[in-house]
Amino acid sequence: MATVVAGAAVSLDGYVQDADGSIEALYADFEELRRSAYLRALQEQTGAVLMGRRTYDMAPDPDGYADGYEFQVPIFVVTHTPPAVAPQRNERLWVTFVTDGVESAVRQAAAAAGDRDVTFIGGADLFHQLLAAGLVDELAVEVMPVLLGGGVRLFDGDAPAVLEKVRVDEVGARTALRYRIVRTAPTGRE
Repeated sequence: MATVVAGAAVSLDGYVQDADGSIEALYADFEELRRSAYLRALQEQTGAVLMGRRTYDMAPDPDGYADGYEFQVPIFVVTHTPPAVAPQRNERLWVTFVTDGVESAVRQAAAAAGDRDVTFIGGADLFHQLLAAGLVDELAVEVMPVLLGGGVRLFDGDAPAVLEKVRVDEVGARTALRYRIVRTAPTGRE
């Protein structure tokens, strides 16, 4: 069964974008990241991608996903309104726009991923929805050595959770942290 892995690149003070909505400072090392063994391993482990509509729309040309996106696997985009024209696809990558909620998106992505991971790519709002619904198995947080001082936080008002460290990777300037969310059984206390 697929493991749902969610997280994002964050500044040391916990922001996924600055006060102007930019993510540029969090990807200053993007070319190094693209060539890294870390990303290659992540690509091999990923069987499907889950993302929010705003993240999907960040691509200058949606047809570019089929041509050059880092994850050549099915992509499931959670949205209220799918685009009028579907983007190009290839034999490995196609985009499904899911309009009936995060649970449906995770179910469809997990079916497509099989035994590989469902990797969440972006959207702070979608991230919070996934956490609140208890649909995340592991957190993957890549910390960049920058302080943004404001913007959108990755963790903001989320329920407390107990985490178990899975691994820590150093990738250029970033420190990639991976944690399993510990599901505890109810104690029976009233």
